[in-house]
Order: sequence, then C-alpha cells, then structure tokens
Amino acid sequence: MNEPNMVQRSVAEIIGTFALVFCGTGAIVIDKETGGAVSHAGVAVTFGLIVMAMIYGLGEISGAHLNPAVSIAFTLAGRLPFRTLCFYVPGQMAGALLASCLLRVLFPANRLLGATVPAGSAWQSFVLELILTFILMLVIMGVSTGSKEQGLFAGIAVGGVILLEAMFAGPICGASMNPARSLAPALVSGETQNLWVYLTAPVAGAALAIPTSNYLNTKNENRPVL
Repeated sequence: MNEPNMVQRSVAEIIGTFALVFCGTGAIVIDKETGGAVSHAGVAVTFGLIVMAMIYGLGEISGAHLNPAVSIAFTLAGRLPFRTLCFYVPGQMAGALLASCLLRVLFPANRLLGATVPAGSAWQSFVLELILTFILMLVIMGVSTGSKEQGLFAGIAVGGVILLEAMFAGPICGASMNPARSLAPALVSGETQNLWVYLTAPVAGAALAIPTSNYLNTKNENRPVL
C-alpha cells in the first residue's frame, strides 16, 4: 500500500473532525431539541464511539488526530513534522466548522449548537480541561507506540478515555479537550465569551503530557526491578 500523500491525509482530518463535531455536538443539540432523549450519558457515549470509529476508519491514513491539541503535542514530541501540522490544524478547523454550519442549517432554533460553556468559573474549567487533556494525551502516546497488538486497541483506549472524561466532567466544563470541537460551535453560535479556556487548556495539557510520557518511558538500567 502506498503512503498517503499530504492531500489525502488532510482530507482524512477534515472528514474525521467533521464526523466528530457533527455526531458529538449533534448529540447535544438533538438532546436539547428532544427534551433529553439522548441524555448526558448518551452524549458521552456518542463522543467516545465516534472517536473510536474514526481512529479505525482513518487512522491508517492520517493517524486520526481530529484535534489540534493532539497534533501540536505530536509535533512537540518530534513525531509530526511542522509542515504536516500546518496542513492538519487548518483541516481540523475546516471540518469542525463545516459540521457546525450544517447543524445550524438543520437546527436553526438551537442557540448554542453544542458549544462548551463553563458551568462554574472559567478557571475551574481551565484546570479541568488541562488535566483531562493531559490524561488523554498520555493514553494516546501509550497506544500509538509499541506492538501491533497494542495499536489494535488504540481506538478502544482513546474512545474509552474520552467517554469516561465526558461522563464525569462534561456537566462542569464540557470536557472538550479539543480546540476545534469548541471553536466551531462557538463561532457559528456566537457564544465566544469563555472560548479562551477551550483554546488554551487542551493545548497546554497535551503539551505537558509529552515530557511526562518521555520520562516515564525512558529506559534506565539502574532502575530497580520490582
């Protein structure tokens, strides 16, 4: 199989991020429109399952980052060239915006379109988003290296972490962990007051996970065997 070219990889990121935002924030919109038929648990499951599906469907093409914070962290780790990052992030943003625009057309009366809005203070959500993305990126780093068998479980592991974190933290901070997922509905709905939280905290959390992962996986012959 030939290596995917940059256009193919960018299109994969556009499609994958579109699917993430359309299904994930779409579940929030439809839950609102139907008076709670989807439920908070249903929204969390939707986010986890769509990420898992996109990893298995598009992972061989682009890695299925679907998230600028993840792509930036991979660049900091030396695993994604800066040139590639310059294609991935615009593609992710474009896919997310397309999804939010389509949801606006389908549900014109919905005000927020699934935008992430802090339930408490902005700083509370900032800390939560930072920690959530830190944990997510640690898992991504763990399952994106190593044996082929480990790679086969990447979709389940990453989707499961997103489901878990959305389940318990979603009611407070939205559990975005993804600047593209938050930026698109914020721009289309006009709800941009606390957008800085969701643009900065995920990037910071993912970036902090890189030196942590490197340290934990550094081989030290003097380290005691337990």
